[in-house]
Amino acid sequence: MMSSEKIREVGEGSSSSGGAINTIAPPLNNHHHHSLSLSAPIPAPTPQLSRYESQKRRDWNTFGQYLKNQRPPVSLPQCNYSHVLDFLRYLDQFGKTKVHLHGCLFFGQPEPPGPCTCPLRQAWGSLDALIGRLRAAYEENGGLQETNPFASGAIRVYLREVRDSQAKARGIPYKKKKKKKRPNLQIKASNNNDGATSANFQLQSTT
Repeated sequence: MMSSEKIREVGEGSSSSGGAINTIAPPLNNHHHHSLSLSAPIPAPTPQLSRYESQKRRDWNTFGQYLKNQRPPVSLPQCNYSHVLDFLRYLDQFGKTKVHLHGCLFFGQPEPPGPCTCPLRQAWGSLDALIGRLRAAYEENGGLQETNPFASGAIRVYLREVRDSQAKARGIPYKKKKKKKRPNLQIKASNNNDGATSANFQLQSTT
């Protein structure tokens, strides 16, 4: 177990921003490998490194340390979706989101009038954002897209189940974000008086 690791949930968000689960992981050994390896963490952030890139580096190092702490240790080429699922469940102990259990008087109430003994969990939005960062980090560190355990269908199913169960328990229905309309450039040809053909550009919105 990672007893010295401190994990703080920031909130919910998408896989591209927000929803960070900030972690401070013990440094990894800097061994050199020619293949995909957890022993080669993402380089230290530079002044130009974005908040997203910094968080992605911390998440990657934390996951790597988690695998190293398994008995026996698990190398990244051996990692599969089951290890990722175990990691997500492991993070629940650091969660800050109250998830009411069936039988709790406050189950399904968005604003419970009092305290209860129901457990704290990681918000599904934070887990979704975390998986997005780890999925990108895996391929940036030499992993193949075809074998990316963070892109497994089992992970998507798990996140969807967490989302739905938390929405019911907290009484806060999940609302899927509507896709923004994107402009579609259409070209219509017309004849001028001199017989030449010109193009009329019309900007239309499509869903």
